[in-house]
Amino acid sequence: MSDRSPVTAHEIAGVAILSLGFGLVGIDRFLISTMYPTIARDLGLGYGDIGIITAALAIAWGVAALIMGNMADRFGRAQVLVGALIAFSLLIGLSGLATGLAGLVMVRLVMGFADGAFTPASIAATIQLSPAQRHGRNVGFQQTMLVLFGLGLSPLIVGALLSRGVDWRYIFSLFLAPGLLVAWLTWRAIPRSTAIRSISRGSLSDWAEVLKHRNIRILMGGMLCWLTCLITTSAFLPSYLVAHLKLDNGDMGIVMSAIGFGAMAGTIILSALSDRIGRKPVMLASSAGALLGLALMGTIGPHVGPLFACLFCIHFFNNALITLTVGPVAAETVPGALMTTASGLVIATGELLGGGLAPYVGGLVAERFGIEHILRLPILMMAVGVALCAALQETLRRRESVAA
Repeated sequence: MSDRSPVTAHEIAGVAILSLGFGLVGIDRFLISTMYPTIARDLGLGYGDIGIITAALAIAWGVAALIMGNMADRFGRAQVLVGALIAFSLLIGLSGLATGLAGLVMVRLVMGFADGAFTPASIAATIQLSPAQRHGRNVGFQQTMLVLFGLGLSPLIVGALLSRGVDWRYIFSLFLAPGLLVAWLTWRAIPRSTAIRSISRGSLSDWAEVLKHRNIRILMGGMLCWLTCLITTSAFLPSYLVAHLKLDNGDMGIVMSAIGFGAMAGTIILSALSDRIGRKPVMLASSAGALLGLALMGTIGPHVGPLFACLFCIHFFNNALITLTVGPVAAETVPGALMTTASGLVIATGELLGGGLAPYVGGLVAERFGIEHILRLPILMMAVGVALCAALQETLRRRESVAA
């Protein structure tokens, strides 16, 4: 294709609304993290309880991505998107009504199901709204909103409100109205279809068809690697920095903020770069870069600047890998009618195994060998990820040739 398709108002509006929706998903997922100390004190929860709450959402997210990803292909993406937005908007308000562990876990389970339903459908809808030359850029922009809202703005808002004496129960309810507003905008802006995929075929047939593609099988393994890196570093590095490197909480917070900033920058820059030079070169270089960063991280002493820079680079590369894996590469590998099914299958693998298994294995490593060895797990998985990226088939040119 010699000419780049012009940017239309419909493309801008649709991608912007889907990005806002994914930003709310980020708030939905990470809002509670900043409030955990306060919630734990009020409800009498321990660290194990917090782990159960976190795992519950991740597992529900993975199951929903698998099931609802296929449903979105079969019955319409806009319908799934709007339903998910309404559901998690109502549920985020109900989180404040929980009086104990069981109630909070139940709410987070259902909320995770809504979040997981939104994720693959929003990625496929973004790609559907975008010409092939801007798949990476637009999906990258949409995906980075989860990081910006969930790991950037959310802690700032929650911290400010808690410091002013606002009850944590009321903070949840603040995001009810924005979610319903974005649901209404989505219904108006995103094309609706009553049947994208013939319902005469079952979901098992769709999943089997998607799994026939070698790239999808590789991406499922890759997603496990990328989420192991994300979950392990975000969950265990605070303890590594404080207990092993003896940083105070203030310096630890500065270093950990590199995850959000690095992920946001990498998602935007590298996703757009993949539109120009191809998906495989960017993913191969990113996996190698993340591996190098993880290896270097363990050699740095208690120096905030170098630690921040290293962690920034790790997630600069790792979040771009996540975005390209669940977005452009998965979507460009399969027929258009199965884009959401493919993305949902890849996301489910990462959430169920990376989101559920990685924290458990990481905890065993820390307990048996010491917290100073916690980086062994993501280093091993990222090395596997480099090999998987080398085995990928390029998808950018194939999709462009189909669109030409």
